[in-house]
Amino acid sequence: MDNKLFVGNLAWGATEEDLQKYFGQFGTVQQVEVMRDRFTGRARGFAFVTFATPEEAQGAVNNTEGKEFQGRPLKVNVARPREENPPPRRDFNGGGDRGGFRPRRFGNDRGGFNRGGRGGGGYDRGGDRGPRRRDFDRGGRGGFEEGGEDSGGY
Repeated sequence: MDNKLFVGNLAWGATEEDLQKYFGQFGTVQQVEVMRDRFTGRARGFAFVTFATPEEAQGAVNNTEGKEFQGRPLKVNVARPREENPPPRRDFNGGGDRGGFRPRRFGNDRGGFNRGGRGGGGYDRGGDRGPRRRDFDRGGRGGFEEGGEDSGGY
């Protein structure tokens, strides 16, 4: 792996042939890969150049790092092996330690659907669902007390 170089800060128009010719003056180039966007096919601005021996590769690094190529200073170093990333988690809540699917509740934190006036409750936990009919029927019609000075009856 010591004979593979990372070449960065490439001009967008740089091709494999251009790099083959440029790096060929420092040794035997076995392979050149210009990395491209998989959807547009446009160059991504970096490439990998593989030499026959690690000594040739190190000589190319020493002679090309920071030198201008097609109007841009090159960033050249020995390529590191690709790090293996763990596969992404496939749970429904976006990861974390919560583990697996947890359905979200509607309404507030006290229950399912907030159905009435006073607080949460909800269908799944019971609780207070607002004023009950008996609260309105104590005094007479429509919840008003009959008689008295202020009520005026109804």
